[in-house]
Amino acid sequence: MAEGAAAHGPGETPPKGNGAIGVLPILFALALFAAFLAALPTVSAGERLLWTIDWVPSLGIGFAFMVDGLSLTFALLISGIGTLVLLYSNSYLAGHPQYGRFALYLTSFMVAMLGLVLADDLIVLFVFWELTTITSYLLIGFSHETEKGRRNALQALFVTGAGALAFLAGLILLGFAAGTTRISDILAQGTAIHDHPLYLPILLLLLLGAFTKSAQVPFHFWLPNAMAAPTPVSAFLHSATMVKAGVYVMARVHPSMAGTDVWLWTLTIFGVITAVYASILALRQTDLKQSLAYTTLMALGTLTLFLGQESGYAMTAFATFLIVHSLYKAALFLVIGSVDHGAGTREADLLGGLGRAMPVTAIAAAVAAMSMAGFPPFLGFIGKELKYAGALAVASEPVLVAGGVLLANALMFAVAGIVAFRPFWRPAGGDLPRKPHEAPWPMLAGPVLLAALGALFGLNPDLLQVSLVNPTVLSLTGSENEVVELKLWAGVNLPLVLSIATFVLGLLFYLAHRPLRASLAGFFAAAPSLDRGWDGFMDALKRSAGAVTDIIQTGRMTDYFVATFATIAIGLAAAMGFRGLPSLDPAFGAVSWIDLALAGLILGGAALTAFTSSRIAAIAALGVVGIGTALVFIFFGAPDVAITQLMVEVLVVVLVAIVMLRLPRLDAAPNPFRPGHAGLAVAVGTVVTLALLAVLTAPLDRRLSDYFEATSWPEAFGRNIVNVILVDFRALDTFGEVAVVVVAALSAVALLRQGKAGGKGETK
Repeated sequence: MAEGAAAHGPGETPPKGNGAIGVLPILFALALFAAFLAALPTVSAGERLLWTIDWVPSLGIGFAFMVDGLSLTFALLISGIGTLVLLYSNSYLAGHPQYGRFALYLTSFMVAMLGLVLADDLIVLFVFWELTTITSYLLIGFSHETEKGRRNALQALFVTGAGALAFLAGLILLGFAAGTTRISDILAQGTAIHDHPLYLPILLLLLLGAFTKSAQVPFHFWLPNAMAAPTPVSAFLHSATMVKAGVYVMARVHPSMAGTDVWLWTLTIFGVITAVYASILALRQTDLKQSLAYTTLMALGTLTLFLGQESGYAMTAFATFLIVHSLYKAALFLVIGSVDHGAGTREADLLGGLGRAMPVTAIAAAVAAMSMAGFPPFLGFIGKELKYAGALAVASEPVLVAGGVLLANALMFAVAGIVAFRPFWRPAGGDLPRKPHEAPWPMLAGPVLLAALGALFGLNPDLLQVSLVNPTVLSLTGSENEVVELKLWAGVNLPLVLSIATFVLGLLFYLAHRPLRASLAGFFAAAPSLDRGWDGFMDALKRSAGAVTDIIQTGRMTDYFVATFATIAIGLAAAMGFRGLPSLDPAFGAVSWIDLALAGLILGGAALTAFTSSRIAAIAALGVVGIGTALVFIFFGAPDVAITQLMVEVLVVVLVAIVMLRLPRLDAAPNPFRPGHAGLAVAVGTVVTLALLAVLTAPLDRRLSDYFEATSWPEAFGRNIVNVILVDFRALDTFGEVAVVVVAALSAVALLRQGKAGGKGETK
């Protein structure tokens, strides 16, 4: 069934557009693309643009952004493809009742990705990293009325979110090791991080976050399931955005982290395994959109593989293939969306003979697929030649790496034929859900333009070399001397031989893809599946959460208080036991009869609270404890705090007394004394007393006191330091506390009204 709300047959009136809601995001994305395009001459000349706005100056953190070759390449791909995807979506989902929500999610996703690739601060980078996670979750689960959409969106959020925790830890350690969170300053240190004792933990944590985001094996299973999103989202997510966020981070830290054996072998092994395994999985798919999803995994594995190296061939291959893949992958996803829109299905076995009904779509598909397969004179051919040259330049096991790249490329050749040749040029495979028809021009503009760019850059590689490839390699290596020249014809050499072998082997895979698909389907159906294991994991997680909830959520307030105060007592006692108690001999001075009277008043109120069986007497006794505490504040020079304490105590006594009058009457307990609770109270009082005595014994650190004394009047125009702290320096905290009190009061009123209504026999 077609996803797009705009699906219609010939002769039917197509739905009208989405008005300003559809046009404004397109113009916004186009303006961003134009702004980045304007920076291209400066960056191509080898310069780097920096902007900084203070955010947390005390920690050296600012909203810092950097535009160099690497970030500008990503920014142009994100904003350019984003413009075409938004144009496509406005027609593909024309008339959709929730298109405004969709456009907001997609535009927010684009802005988050731009913030990520432009960030020049580790903390800012992580903020945008998480924003891409949240916005992609919203996009994948856009069809939230379906169980599949909800399940796959949660899976993507869970896997990438879990990796983000490791990623954050890695960024914090990297900032600590480098002495700064500014990325440009870290890059300027070169490979100094290699010698730091934290290098290995930093590397493993960063790679764990990058591998989950860019779906490297064994974290690959979430990415194909993200196809639950509408096709325009898939085109954007797979070509230039979220799945390449991990690749971007690996490229960003490459100058500082690369060059060690653990970097080389980790990225090489995981990259090769992901590329080959994903290519095999792509061949077994019958849904064209799923096939393309697995080819994205192949591309991500290949990019990861090249980032593990340091040679100029590998870096040039990375920069070129990054652009090649973005162009053909976005074009083919949009083509599949047009096929689904025009024919009503994406099943490869049903589609055929669409070339006559959809000629423009067929041509765009053919051009993009030939770039994907690596045919000359398209950019994909140059990218494939560079991939082989880069693989052969690998420092260790070049034959094994080149063999893996050869197998993955041959399988991509076969998938390109299945996706872009069979649906259009083979005989019709059967009845289709809808009579095929060509897509409207907004849906054709994207695939046609992207496919044409692949041909243009293939015929004129110098244009791409000077504008994007050279600056990107400069960002990765720090030297333009490492750049390899892009050539459509580089002579007869080993990469050319491997290209010919790719065509031959790929053609064999294509001709035999049906029996191969059947064999692979049987094998993978019997093999363990991480995706199926995910459902078992989630079921076990829910069961364990339910069991823990049954234990800790008893419904008795007494149990919650016991757990809270027991934790306090055990925690403080453990800390004192491990660290040892300091001298507990503070200079109290002479103890007057007033001090003894206040202590007796407080202790008497506490004892009455513990032993009385009357609710009213207990709350009154607690009030006595509070009033005694207020008197302590008065005698020790804090009248404002004492007034606050007295007001609170009076309000608590009055309000609790009113509430208790509405509670059911309970029979007096035969023994109101609870020794367990009394022992817990004594324990908490003891450890808190010891902690306070330790604090009084230790020398007082007056840095904060001196700061507030010096700034209270000049900056906040207040002489009462406590009030100034609450109202000015901690205004947001105070506002939050007031909000909590207001919410609690409103909740109490609601409960009281409900109890009153229930007493009249009404059902609420």
